Formats: sequence, C-alpha cells, structure tokens
Amino acid sequence: MSDTAPGLTRRQALGITAGLTAGALLVPAAGTAAAAPAEGVWRGATTQNGWPVIDRAVTHRVEGTGVDVPLAQGDVATVLLHVARRYAYEIDMLRPREIQGHTADRHIGAPFESNHLSGTAIAVRPLFYPLGADASTGMTGQERTIVRDILADCEGVVVWGGELDPVKESHFHIAVAPGDSRLGRLARRIRGWDAAPGQGAGSIDAFAPARIRRAEKAAADR
Repeated sequence: MSDTAPGLTRRQALGITAGLTAGALLVPAAGTAAAAPAEGVWRGATTQNGWPVIDRAVTHRVEGTGVDVPLAQGDVATVLLHVARRYAYEIDMLRPREIQGHTADRHIGAPFESNHLSGTAIAVRPLFYPLGADASTGMTGQERTIVRDILADCEGVVVWGGELDPVKESHFHIAVAPGDSRLGRLARRIRGWDAAPGQGAGSIDAFAPARIRRAEKAAADR
C-alpha cells in the first residue's frame, strides 16, 4: 500500500476520509464467537475463517505486475493471486505497495481483517477502498461487475469485503476452512486455465452476457 495514491480523485479522497472515520468509530458486535475484543486486537490462534495464525509468509509475485504479496503457500496463494491478477488486468494495474497480504500485526478494525494473520486474505488498494467507506465513494458499477465475475469463478471459496458488514471493497479472503476440498478443486482449475492459451486471467470478458447472468445468479445465491 503506497503512502500516496496516484490519481486520487476527490470522490476517492472523500471515501478515504469516511472510511477512516468509520473505522475509528467501529464497535465489534457483542455476543459473537468471531468478534474481536473491544480494543480491536485479535488474540486467537486461528483467524476468523478458521486458518491458523502464522508468524511469516512466503512472498509471491502477482504475475503480469511488478508487485509482490506475502501469502500462505499452496492453494491459498494460487487462488488469491488469481484474484489479484484479474484485478490488475481488468480494473487497474497494481503498483508497488498497493496490495496487502499476510501481516503479524494483530490490530484489526473488523473480525474478517484477522484473516491477514493467516496469510489467507488480501487487500487491494486499501487506501482507495477503506473499511467502512460509503458505497457511493467506492468502486464503479463496472468495477463491481468484474469483481462479481471473479467471485463467480471462485464458486464460494473467496469472499469479497464489498459484501461484508462493515464494507471494505479492497478486501478478499479465503472463505473455506483448511482441508475443504473446494479450495483444492478451484486451485487446480486456475492452474489449468493458466496453462491453456486463451483461458484464465487476461483473456476473460466479464461483460459477456452469459458471464453477467452467471455472476448475478451467484450473487443471488450468496
């Protein structure tokens, strides 16, 4: 994540301000097992999605960019790198420090942010799309169409922060627990796309009518 955001518009700047304000006022929900402690520090040995907290993570290159991100190895990295790559190709090319992955910092603003501690979450351009920002200052309708197409490809294995409460449109995390067969199945499919010409990231038209219908159905089922 960069300290300054190139091309920051007034609308996006207002969104950043709103998100910071909302984050400061956020009070975790009471009486839920996954809720963070009141001081906003995650103390569990596992993260909100059930994955173990790790001390460090391997750094991976987002293919087609000059950007690296630390993630849990194996199928988790395969899936989240696919999400990041499609974002870079279809929404906006990523620049250094514009994507966050694993962190050892246990301070969080919402329970789902704990998933960074297990290396099973990414935040793509979080300065543009911060926690709690108003939807009117976030992604455009076309950008949301692309994100929902990505989610449809991921078949429930990935959750997007734009559909969570509080909203964080930069956030994506693995939604299934360790050992869930759906994660391995999706990772194998992505590796197959990457190996075949004309498939996978860089060759997808998220606005094809059939894909839009599929994405709308997937969103309605979530």
